[in-house]
Amino acid sequence: MSGSSEPTGNASWNVWGRRWPEWVPFAAGGWGVLYAAVQVTWVMAEVDVRWAPHVSYPPAFHLLLAALAVLVALVCVATTRDFGRRVRGVLLVSLGATIPVSVLGMASLPAHVVTLASSAGVESATGLAQVLVNAVGTVLLVLVAIAYRRRLRGRCPRCGQKHPGAGDGPLAHPRAGIASKRTRRTVYILMCGLLPWAGVKTIWTLGGDALGVTAEGWREINAGGPGAVEALAAVGIDVTVLAAAAGVFLLLGLMYPWGQVFPRWTLVLAGRRVPRLLPLLPAWLAAVSLSVYGIFLMIFAPLTALGVLPNPAIAPPFTTTSGITWMIEFGGLAFGGLGLGLVAAARSYATRTRPVCAAHLPVHRPADASQFGSVTAK
Repeated sequence: MSGSSEPTGNASWNVWGRRWPEWVPFAAGGWGVLYAAVQVTWVMAEVDVRWAPHVSYPPAFHLLLAALAVLVALVCVATTRDFGRRVRGVLLVSLGATIPVSVLGMASLPAHVVTLASSAGVESATGLAQVLVNAVGTVLLVLVAIAYRRRLRGRCPRCGQKHPGAGDGPLAHPRAGIASKRTRRTVYILMCGLLPWAGVKTIWTLGGDALGVTAEGWREINAGGPGAVEALAAVGIDVTVLAAAAGVFLLLGLMYPWGQVFPRWTLVLAGRRVPRLLPLLPAWLAAVSLSVYGIFLMIFAPLTALGVLPNPAIAPPFTTTSGITWMIEFGGLAFGGLGLGLVAAARSYATRTRPVCAAHLPVHRPADASQFGSVTAK
């Protein structure tokens, strides 16, 4: 294990970062107050905020979200104080119940990212703002819940290990390693869900017909789009398939050592440790929304095919009900497979890369010391 001294210029920043369990509850509390103010402002100004392209938030729901945000702000601040067992349980349950609401509010984040990346513009600026605010809240609330749960279990709220003293010193990071064989097998199987969806879209883009959709109909529906999208389509690449390929790249990085230490082809970054949140944050944010959306589509398609639910309306470029139903199912397999794959890979990555407080490692974790390759001041 090699040590590294703390840069003087970055001392205050490093200390601030190390003490995130102390200030995150207050940051989450501030977010809750700001979120409530935004919701009330939108209601008073009669602003149309879209949850989906054709679905707007009703005013009453904005007010409900505002009230919930104020309550969760109080809960977050309360986690910094000592209470009895019953109150502690109520606080933890309250956080666990609030996080899914925030997650649902950011469910369309991947769709917005793809739209922006393809230069297609923003369908609803207020809708995007709502999604981003919910995404920030989700991250903060999860961090509060993690730190509070660790504290209740008598563990260091920062690293999750049992050790005496404060957890604001340097961290020891594990050596780069590969995900377990079971995780890799699971992720690769889930990735196969992309094949039918990506295959059909590639056939259309290359000029073929499939599921009752002709190449000409596909070109017409996508005509007049952003230049980047048309340029990719000209060489047989659909922009959403390209976005899925970026998701696959993230999946591979989460499973293999080059996602923990920058490889040679990254040039100036080669050999440096990859910041842990760099792949984890987008992975978790995308995983939850993609999983929920994909599972919904996988359930919806067969229910419509069996007549339990009404058949989806036929809209160009589709010409048959069966064609659009199959495409919905393919989309569910693709989004659900990618989302659940990200969950499995991100969970493995989080476990394999979890650092521990270095000051207590040699004394309290002697058997595990060999697996930690470096000590950093972060």
